[in-house]
Amino acid sequence: MAKKMVIFCGSDHPEKAFPPFMLGSGALATDMELMLFFTMSGLNIIKKGGAESISIPNAPKPLTEFISTVKELGGRLVACSAAFPLVGIEESDLIDGVEIGGVVGFVSEAEEADIVLTF
Repeated sequence: MAKKMVIFCGSDHPEKAFPPFMLGSGALATDMELMLFFTMSGLNIIKKGGAESISIPNAPKPLTEFISTVKELGGRLVACSAAFPLVGIEESDLIDGVEIGGVVGFVSEAEEADIVLTF
């Protein structure tokens, strides 16, 4: 059975938005399963046009490219539906390929994971 990494993405601050994708790419490169769970302001990362406005000087590549890489390698991006009304986001606001999930789904995935990180 493949090992699993789950990353809780709760912020769109650049210093917290980039690491989940950098570490997630590494996990996928070593054949781990990966789920990134987005909630609160972290939902802005996967909102249409959101990642384009998040940057870090001298980053190896834009956040949008990290997102594409994670998706291409089979990482799952899951948006927390419970946070939608709190931050004013609807499912139609999200980029393609994002799944909708809830708190129970995150807890279940985290319980089975070998590594759980929070940002």
